[in-house]
Amino acid sequence: MDIPPLAGKIAALSLGALPLSYALNHVSALSHPLGVALMSALILGLLFMAIYNLSPGDIYYDPLYAVFTIFAFTSVVDLLIALQEDGYMVGFMEFITKEGEPYLRTAHGVFICYWDGTVHYLLYLAMAGAIHRRKRYRNLGLYWLGSFIMSILVFLPGNILGKYSSEIRPAFFLAIPYMLVPCWAGMKVFSQSRAPTSCIPHMVQEEQRKGLLRRPVDLVLVIYLTLAGFFTLFRGLVVLDCPTDACFIYIYQYEPYLRDPVAYPKVQMLVYMFYVLPFYGLAVYALIVPGCSWLPDWALVFAGAVGQAQFSHMGASMHLRTPFTYRVPDDAWACFFGCNLLYALGPHLLAFRCLQWPAFFLRPPPGPPAHHKKQH
Repeated sequence: MDIPPLAGKIAALSLGALPLSYALNHVSALSHPLGVALMSALILGLLFMAIYNLSPGDIYYDPLYAVFTIFAFTSVVDLLIALQEDGYMVGFMEFITKEGEPYLRTAHGVFICYWDGTVHYLLYLAMAGAIHRRKRYRNLGLYWLGSFIMSILVFLPGNILGKYSSEIRPAFFLAIPYMLVPCWAGMKVFSQSRAPTSCIPHMVQEEQRKGLLRRPVDLVLVIYLTLAGFFTLFRGLVVLDCPTDACFIYIYQYEPYLRDPVAYPKVQMLVYMFYVLPFYGLAVYALIVPGCSWLPDWALVFAGAVGQAQFSHMGASMHLRTPFTYRVPDDAWACFFGCNLLYALGPHLLAFRCLQWPAFFLRPPPGPPAHHKKQH
């Protein structure tokens, strides 16, 4: 997968968030929640007008160029929020966390800001650069799509259901466009043509004749996905207050963060159980039965989703803003970190395998069908 050059113009524009946030932090009108919401909407509107005047050709070629530009700007804002909440800088974003979105001061809020301000920011610059140079960015877009949707699926319900539900301010409703954009962006990204492969029909037929035991990488992935599926189901049952001894021991001795009243970890585990678990089952099927051409795309989507989720979950489990009783115990740290790191890496390895050696997942070429030999 080729990584397109970053968009320098977008990077320069997004860095304007630094002086702007510092200046706004000292505006007295922003001491009111409604003032924060209106000012945020005004800034986003002015930013759209600016980028439309600067790059009308790029927006006409692909409207997502404007989306990535605006989101790159908000990513810098999120990074400033995270750095400020961890004490690395002062005087920039107090008005947002105090009067706009106080739930960003939670450990989970801090880590989704770190992810948005680093990983998402680089993705926005790369995808905007690809649009500017008229290159493909489908794979990057699919990874971003999964990551972005996962952050929304956990963060917004967690704000409503958790202990910060009474502190929802008008700025919260600016998240409504954030819920609509992924739907439109997803359709745009999926409609793009796939990068051509170098697999000739003979190579596809030969690869699809191999049974699972002759494909050791796929065999390892099947075993991993099966174990990860059981782990996903287990943690889902834990947050649903399963009365078994195993669930009781796990939630008190290994991941007490799952009991945190902020609700983000509970929502996260339920999202895993209802969305990621079915995907793992379908991925196992696609690794056994040839010709499942949908797997490479959805492997990228779920790699982004699980990567973002695990980064936020692992970080929040150990962060100082999480009450001590809900942090990972010292004697369980190695087990917790190892299991969750493997849980994060697995979908990325699956996506890498699908992109590097796609022949098994391509539609069978016309002609005599390639029989899938079973290995006894």
